[in-house]
Amino acid sequence: MTDNPASEAPAVDGQVRTITDLARIAGVSAGTVSRALAGKSLVNAKTRERIQALARAHGFQLNQMASNLRRQKTGVVGVAIPLGHDRRQQISDAFFMTLLGHLADELTERGYDLMLRRVIPDRDEDWLDRFIGSGMIDGVIVIGQSDQFERIEEVADGYLPMVVWGNHQEGQRHCVVGTDNRLGGKLAAERLIAAGATRLAFVGDTGPIEFAARFAGASDVARRLGVPIRALETHLSADRTADEINRHLDSCGAEFDGIFAATDTLAVACLKALRERGIAVPEAMKLVGFDDLPLASQTMPPLTTIRQDIAAGARGLVDLLMRRLAGEETESLVLPPQLVIRMSA
Repeated sequence: MTDNPASEAPAVDGQVRTITDLARIAGVSAGTVSRALAGKSLVNAKTRERIQALARAHGFQLNQMASNLRRQKTGVVGVAIPLGHDRRQQISDAFFMTLLGHLADELTERGYDLMLRRVIPDRDEDWLDRFIGSGMIDGVIVIGQSDQFERIEEVADGYLPMVVWGNHQEGQRHCVVGTDNRLGGKLAAERLIAAGATRLAFVGDTGPIEFAARFAGASDVARRLGVPIRALETHLSADRTADEINRHLDSCGAEFDGIFAATDTLAVACLKALRERGIAVPEAMKLVGFDDLPLASQTMPPLTTIRQDIAAGARGLVDLLMRRLAGEETESLVLPPQLVIRMSA
């Protein structure tokens, strides 16, 4: 085996027309090729030089790549949902379906179709590189950072038309649209304590960045007001949620009288488990959710929750993506959360 570019197998028809063709020949991801041809230091020098040599050997120049990217329009926006933190979670989750509905409406208004991918990152480390280098989409919206923050940061360095629904952190490089999750967590804890709760539990997985920020905000308030709070790890995959909540209530339910659920979906599951145990809400247990999904006002009792404006978020995602497709650098958009008081707290 040699590292001579001329000895590499050619593309299917003998020509290299796209980044994907060159990536196949080089044996790397499309994202690596893109960054190597752009001279990005994220690709080590040996790999970068090898890819650039292959490009020259096949007559594929950086300016040719840029020209192709400018000219080729598919009329399709990719939407990726990475589930590295909980690979058993389903896209049928009420939050995903609500956001996807609004995104489909917004993209249709702009003349775009939507291509959806549910991603399990530990099965495909280059999931994002392959998606953007597939030639099938003009840009990508990523729903949730999951445990993929660094991967998204790396891709953002060499790929402009990408916007992410998630949590914004100072100094991050990828463009985000999302709610101020930490402030939302503060509002939730303040409401529980104002309603009379004296010992709090956070029901959710503190691994994902958004949920971690919600728990951190609630913890800020609990610490300031001298109220104990504990995190009870609970996943959003349908086959685990109910069992985990039941286990929490059975093992330590007497230790708290206020629950902050990381999502409305988890709050609804808590309501069911509490009702089965004859624990009255809000008399014996206060409960606050997060999202203000349509189902929040239909529970018994109706759910007090933290509203994130999902429709405005979808508009923001599409607007920023369109601007980035036109070559514009954009800032992140952080939406304010709103406390919606109903009857559960």
